[in-house]
Amino acid sequence: MASTAKLHLTLLGLLFTTATVATAYTNHTVGGDFGWFFHSKTNTSATNYTSWAANQTFNLGDYLIFRTSTNQTVIQTYNETTYQSCSTDDALDTDTFQYDGGSPQFDQSLTIAVPLTIEGVNYYFSDGDDGVQCQRGMAFEILVRHGNGLPPSLNQPPPPPYVEPPGDPAQSPPVTINGGSPALNNKASAGGSDTGAMLYSVFFGVTSLLMTFMC
Repeated sequence: MASTAKLHLTLLGLLFTTATVATAYTNHTVGGDFGWFFHSKTNTSATNYTSWAANQTFNLGDYLIFRTSTNQTVIQTYNETTYQSCSTDDALDTDTFQYDGGSPQFDQSLTIAVPLTIEGVNYYFSDGDDGVQCQRGMAFEILVRHGNGLPPSLNQPPPPPYVEPPGDPAQSPPVTINGGSPALNNKASAGGSDTGAMLYSVFFGVTSLLMTFMC
């Protein structure tokens, strides 16, 4: 009986732990039922995104779910200056990222999931219509807390730095092939020596004849 009770308690503990892990991270649908939209006719955002964000608690590993369309953009930045300017013109690649959106094909539905991987203040805005959407309310900031930390799926080491591939390898020294060619070369050299000896004999004979006639 005691063993059975311990087993039941263990199973309950595992179930509780599993449920806690499963609910440790939250998907936040930006704007709630209003989504991430801008009404061009009234020049207003679909809702007050600052008020929406103020009622949420954000932790590492959570996701922001932007239910939107190609008429808006999703800009994530850690740079307050970029956020205040409602523009990415002077933004750095290391602190500002643009997700899908801003397509020339308007009114196409999109769902964009943005993971929260940096603790601290995160800024979001749409720079559509040359920043007008941001200026008219499509912008908000959040404070990301540590919570349970990043899950393994988001806590991956950065890729190794790019290494320039080595240049062309040095050419290998020519390989000497033993065979017919060296033999031919050797024969040519030997033939040259015999020809020289014959010319010397002819020259010596002609010289001797001339000396005989002169005498």
